[in-house]
Amino acid sequence: MSKLSTEELRKQKPSREAFVEREKNQVILILDGIQSSHNIGAMIRLSDAFLLEKLVICGEQKINPKKLRKTSIGTQKWVTIEEKLSSVDVITELKLQGYQIASIELCQNSIIYLDADYQLPIAFVLGSEKFGVSDEVIALSDMLIHIPMFGMGNSMNVSSAGAIVIADCIAKL
Repeated sequence: MSKLSTEELRKQKPSREAFVEREKNQVILILDGIQSSHNIGAMIRLSDAFLLEKLVICGEQKINPKKLRKTSIGTQKWVTIEEKLSSVDVITELKLQGYQIASIELCQNSIIYLDADYQLPIAFVLGSEKFGVSDEVIALSDMLIHIPMFGMGNSMNVSSAGAIVIADCIAKL
């Protein structure tokens, strides 16, 4: 059995015009202070892969456009991306619109992602590489979820964590 070629994969996709009209999943991804252009690019790719409503990049970033393009491999053309200074303001607004807020962070009261009861519309929050999700955002969250860590490390790459949790959410929809 051989892998599908790029041409075979593209034949399975809708036209560019039809794709723009497709209904997106009622899932928003919020990046709370993530700084790495590579990680942001990977999150753009993730947002495209799971047809997320939008990606909101919060905080002051010094994005390297070349690294971002390289990592997102062109998917930035197909993802709605917003840049905001305050993740707290974004989350407050989304809560008013009825979004469930789920922060992916290991906390005393967090639950394993497999046990999460996702309710649409939902916004997932991923925190900075160094500090994680901010305390202010954790306080606003409706749900705190984590991925079990069985090795000696205390965390995994933010794009890997996002992929695991969002794949689980989309599969449960």
